[in-house]
Order: sequence, then C-alpha cells, then structure tokens
Amino acid sequence: MTTSTILLLLLSVIIAAGLSFYQYLYKVKNQSKLYWFLAFLRFISLFSIFLLLINPIISRKITEIKKTPLPIVVDNSKSISELKATKEASELYQKIADNKAISEKYDVQLFSFDDEFQSLEQLDFKGNQSHIDGVAKNLKQLYRNTNYPVVLFTDGNQTMGNDYVFSFQENTTALPVVLGDTTTVFDLKINQINVNKYAFLKNKFPVEVFLQYNGNQSISTTFSIQNGNQTIHKQIVAFSKDKRAQSISVLLNTDKVGIAKYKAVISSNIKEKNTVNNTKNFAVEIIDQRSEIALISAINHPDLGALKRSIETNQQRKVSILKPEEVKSLQNYNILILYQPTTSFKAIFEQNKVAQINTFIITGTATDFNFLNQVQNDLLFKMSAQKEDYLATFDSNFNLFLQANIGFENFPPLEHKFGTIAAKSNVNTLLSARIRNVQLQNPLLTFTENGSKRNTYLLGENIWKWRLENNLNKKSFEDFDLFTDKIIQFLVTNASKKNLNVTYESFYNSGESIEITAEYFNKNYEFDDKAQLTIQVINSKTKASKKYDLLKATNSYKVNLDGLEAGNYSFKVTEKQSNSSFSGSFEVLDFEIEKQFVNPDKSRLEQLAINTNGKVYYPNQIENIIKSLLENENYIPTQKETIKKSPLIDWIWLLILAIFALSTEWFVRKYNGLL
Repeated sequence: MTTSTILLLLLSVIIAAGLSFYQYLYKVKNQSKLYWFLAFLRFISLFSIFLLLINPIISRKITEIKKTPLPIVVDNSKSISELKATKEASELYQKIADNKAISEKYDVQLFSFDDEFQSLEQLDFKGNQSHIDGVAKNLKQLYRNTNYPVVLFTDGNQTMGNDYVFSFQENTTALPVVLGDTTTVFDLKINQINVNKYAFLKNKFPVEVFLQYNGNQSISTTFSIQNGNQTIHKQIVAFSKDKRAQSISVLLNTDKVGIAKYKAVISSNIKEKNTVNNTKNFAVEIIDQRSEIALISAINHPDLGALKRSIETNQQRKVSILKPEEVKSLQNYNILILYQPTTSFKAIFEQNKVAQINTFIITGTATDFNFLNQVQNDLLFKMSAQKEDYLATFDSNFNLFLQANIGFENFPPLEHKFGTIAAKSNVNTLLSARIRNVQLQNPLLTFTENGSKRNTYLLGENIWKWRLENNLNKKSFEDFDLFTDKIIQFLVTNASKKNLNVTYESFYNSGESIEITAEYFNKNYEFDDKAQLTIQVINSKTKASKKYDLLKATNSYKVNLDGLEAGNYSFKVTEKQSNSSFSGSFEVLDFEIEKQFVNPDKSRLEQLAINTNGKVYYPNQIENIIKSLLENENYIPTQKETIKKSPLIDWIWLLILAIFALSTEWFVRKYNGLL
C-alpha cells in the first residue's frame, strides 16, 4: 500500500472513533457497558464505510516455475501393429514420461494420433489412417511462440495430409523414434493408381500405375489388370537395385455402361513377407455420352459444315446432315438442329410434339418467321424484308453453364432479317444483338428451359465466320469448338429442377471418409434450412439396414458413413415433411492403406529430424533420448515473478459487516428504549 493510503486509513480510524465517542460517550455521566458496545458497533459501521470508499489495494509477489512443454506423441494406426511394433510403442513412451528428472525439467504431455490428433488415453492401434501432418498443425496451435522438443513415436508412413517433413515449425525440435524393423525385406508394391472416376462408353481411358520394389537383386515381375475373372492386360516389368520404381500406363476399353471394377496385380516367383500391397482395386463409372444429332436444313450453307466439324471434335457426338423430307423418324436422335426452318419443317415439328427432343433452332435470311411463330412459344418474331448485320455482346451474368468470353464482341457480324424479337417465356441470354455501337433488346444466342424440355436459339447465319475468326486469332479452333460443345451438352442434359439433390461417389475405399451430401429446396427453389432429411443404408448382401439423420452444414445437409465394411450398398434419402426421396447405390472397395507397408519410412523421419535440428532414435536408444533432453540447455525451466494486486478486504464483506453493525445497533437501542 502507498503512504497516502495508510494515512487515509489512520484518518478513517480516528474519524470513526471520534464520531462514535462523541455520540455515545461524550458528556455521558453513566458510561455503562451498553454505551461502549453501541460505540463499538458505530465505529465498525463507520470504519467499514470509510474502507469501502478508500478501497486499499495490497500488492503481492508470486513466483512460479515455468517448464518447457514436452509433447510425447504416439502413432496409433494399424500400420504399427502390421509392423509388429505395438509393444515398443506401448511401453517406451512411458519410460520418458515416468522419468522423475524429465518431469522436473519439462511439462510432459501425452498425445496419440491416427487420422485425428488427441490426448493419449488408450492405445489400440486400430486407426485407419496416419496423419503426421495433423500432429504438426495441432502442436503449433497448442504451443504458440514457444520453443519446445517433441518426441514422435511412429513408423513415418503417412497416408493423408501434406508432407510432414516440412510441416513442423522452426521453434520445434523433432525427435522421431522409429517403430518397426528397418531391415530391408523383399517386397513388391502397387504404390498408386491414377485413373479418372468416369469414362465414356466405346472409348479408351488411361490408367497410370506406380510400382515400387524393395530389394537388392535384379528381378522380373508380372503386372496384370483383371476385370472379374478376365485378365485384360498383362506385361513383364523388370526391377533392379538401381531401378526400384516403375510407372506403367495402360489404355483400357469400355464396353458396358455402369461401374466397371478392376484389380491391378503384381507378382513374382519370390516369396514376400507382405502380399497385401501386391493388389489394388479400382473402379471406373462408364457413362454413355454418345449423342446422335440431326442437323436438318432445306438449303445448302457453309454453316452446316462448320457446325458438323465443330460438334464432332467431341468423339461422343455424331452429326447427320439431312433434308427435312429425309427425316422419317426422330427416335434415333438426341438433339435436333433446325437450320432456318420453313414450312417444309412442319412434319418435323409435329413429330417433336410427341418426341419432346431438345432443339437448337438457327434463323437467318431464309427463315419463314410466320411459320416459326406458329410452331414455337418461346420467341415472337416481327421481321421485315430488310437484312441487317448483328454483332454480339457477351452477358457475364449468364448462369446456365460456365462460358468464358472468347472474344464474341470482336467476331464478324451475323446476318439476319431486321426487326424485333420479344421473349414469350423465360429466356436466359448469353449473347445479345447490337448494330455497330447501338445495343438492341434482341437476343442473339438465348436458351429456354420448360421442365425437362430445353431449346436454344441462334438468331443469325454465317457462324462459320466465327469459327474461322477464332482460328485466325488463337491459331486453334479449340475455344469455338468448346463453346459449341457446351451448347450441345446443355441440350443433351434433360435434368429438370428437383427439390432434393444428392451428391455421392459411386465407390469408396474402405477406411476412407464416406460422405453423402444433400440439398433440399422449397417450392420456390430456395434452400430449405428446416428440412428433416434421413438416409437408410442397406447392405446388398446381408440386407443389414441402418438409418441416419443428415446434419445441416452450410447450404447443404451431410452424413458421414465411416466404418462400413467392403461391399455393395443401396441407400434412400427421404425428407420427412414432403416425403421427397432419392435412391442410389455405391460400393465400398476392399482396401486398407495401413496394411501396405513392410518397413518404416526411416529416410523421411531422418529428413524431418534434420529440418528441425533434431535427431532420429531407435527403440533401444530411449536412454539416449532421456539423456539428450536432460542435458539440453535450450530447455531450462524459467522462474517467473508476477505482482498480484487485490483489495485488502472484499467489498461485499465490508458492506455486509457495515449493514450488520448498523442493524445490531438499531435493535440494541430499540430494545433498551434509546430510540
């Protein structure tokens, strides 16, 4: 307390004593014990009030010892049990944690990790993934701006996350303890398979396979890819001491729509310790994207050839150029391109009322607009006999599909009859028309969507000039051909808006996260955040059924189905209030990544130690780790002094004391008739 505070306290004592003496003892003839008691009560109440007003503060020095944190992190994944190192992992970390000298110098904290980082409670070595990078990130959050060592018991085989070698921060010294036998054993391994999840029917798709070899002798192996009981690819692959990795690229055929399942296998005549990593399953969903397109025109025009060549750059499209009278049936076509329709197209429009095939209508100077007004309800044409050249203006707000501006404003004008074009239904315009620098209300390229029926309108001829101009500017037709392909893809897809949309993969690897996402929209197609979605999952073989609730996330609902065994599953997502539902199926492939290793990754752990100024240790060197930690002078406990200021007496007790003294004084005076 300061001198001024002490003087105020002394003054408070004097004033309180003086006022009490003056009221009860001054000029009182009979100073009985009653008056002395009342004077004492008055003194207590007055002094308490003065203390509340002064509020004296007492300062205290508190000394504490701050130890350097020492996180000990143990790998709890299946690979530790596969390498037969569970006993070492379970026992050795305790030797460090239970060492008294270590506990005196460090703040020892125990953690474990597999796919998640957590406090160490019990080790079972059943983790499906190893996320060492996650250890680095979590330690960084726990010990910000602190220099500390970390003892990491692991085999160094990471199966998820970024490269952990570069993840630990600069103020961390990593001391990896290598679990598992580091003796090199003969092993063949399919390290990785790169393949697209989707392929097109009657097409070839690439498969890239990375093979790995551990051993010191030159060997010849057999690599094959199987589809069911049939071997569809087979070749000999040679390895040696200097050539331990091989990359194999294969093109496989697709001949059936659906999920095609394959198995890659590598084998030799030498016995291996671990054969689990000799095979790896993968699957591809075969999609039939072939489109038969009828390009119908009553006239000859350069646009016809340009459109056919542009559309057929996608090998899944086939364009047939036909006269209107040559079309007998529409059932073989997915899209109709009607080039400058006239009354000769009447039979085609009549047939399409029943067939409901999406159409791409292109108009120009030879179009019969009176006839066109009669056979479609999307646009109203009021055309004159005068011809006009129309330039394009790109609309960046177009949202039916993603289309970049490939320089539409600089393309040559399209020729069309002059007049007005008004929308009779909802249209979405990608390109609008202008004459020189005058912007018009007329669309140039517009799209309509009515339920599952889709139409596209190009209002101008000579689009062949656009393709030629694009080639002159970019030395390639690619931009223009991609533009036409997106128009065709829009017309091929008949997906109408649904209230319930579900996103899922056709197959998952066992041990991976199995997540299904759903979106539910109300009648105005606005996201409904009050929907109640459930999913029922049925094992196709055992018929075992489980039901889950989908949890709300940001603009979606999600469910995690981790833990499903390998096999085929069907599912049904249902919204309780509307009873809307979606059904689908997926397969969990039999693949455990933690069983793929035969040795710890010693080289990467050594690199981690070098990057963090640490050192790699082995299970028989635990005493060396303890000695190194104790002798390291960079991690000496520090003594910290803090000054803690607190009130002499808590104000609430002073207030209670003052009220109690005043109340007692009043009752005593009342009882003795002094009021």
